[in-house]
Amino acid sequence: MVDSLGQQHTIAHALRSATVALMRASTSPRLDAEVLLMHVAGISRAELLAHPERRLGPPQRRRLKTLIERRRRGEPVAYLRGTREFWSLELTVSHDTLIPRPETELLVEQALARIPEDSELTLFDIGTGCGAIALALAKERPRCRIIATDCSPSALRIARQNALTNGLEHVQLRAGEWFAPLAAEYAHLIVSNPPYVRCDDAHLRFGDVRFEPECALIAGPDGLDAIRHVTRYARQHLHRGGWLLLEHAYDQGLAVAQLMQRHGYRETKCYRDGAGLDRVSAGRVA
Repeated sequence: MVDSLGQQHTIAHALRSATVALMRASTSPRLDAEVLLMHVAGISRAELLAHPERRLGPPQRRRLKTLIERRRRGEPVAYLRGTREFWSLELTVSHDTLIPRPETELLVEQALARIPEDSELTLFDIGTGCGAIALALAKERPRCRIIATDCSPSALRIARQNALTNGLEHVQLRAGEWFAPLAAEYAHLIVSNPPYVRCDDAHLRFGDVRFEPECALIAGPDGLDAIRHVTRYARQHLHRGGWLLLEHAYDQGLAVAQLMQRHGYRETKCYRDGAGLDRVSAGRVA
């Protein structure tokens, strides 16, 4: 980072210097600089704007400089802060988990549309990661029984922390591959945001995904290996009339619909995200 950050120690000067430092590393340098500065100084955005004359102490300046350098190397802001907001929940994230993205809220929305308020249904979240989807459902449908699985002990530790922090400890978190921790249990609805990136996808060399766990991203030559597994075995854990909802890549909608229909799902439909791209598919067990 530019040395001028240490010459004047006000928030205003630190913000200007950090923004300049991130110009070539980020598509949103000012926003990134604000977020990292708020994190280091322990202040809100309102305080950031209202008190630009406030001075940063030496430890805060050193910490900010370190974070700016890491951001210049491409590390995601969510990992630098250690948190990410999803569905109005403040979630801890780490390099052991994917960073929850806004488009995944579509999966939550479509799930909630199929779960009546005050219902006491059983829901499964397969491959929960940091717990974002399961915890969002638990927040909106507190009377439902929600079980979330993941094969990563590290991810589950993060998910447990997030459940505790957000007062949603009633979500059951189980360790194991896909449906293995569920034995012969059944759900009324199953959601999953499985890996769906092709192993040769050029996007893996750019942006935030370079720092995210490959096991949560890559799913074989066509990106459908995990979706094939979930689609096939979810049927064995769904009550009659139950729904399976999957997030997938923008160009996988047709393939997912065909997989669902091949395994006997009905009423299949693909939903588009805010960018107008295919993102979530749903199918129902007859």
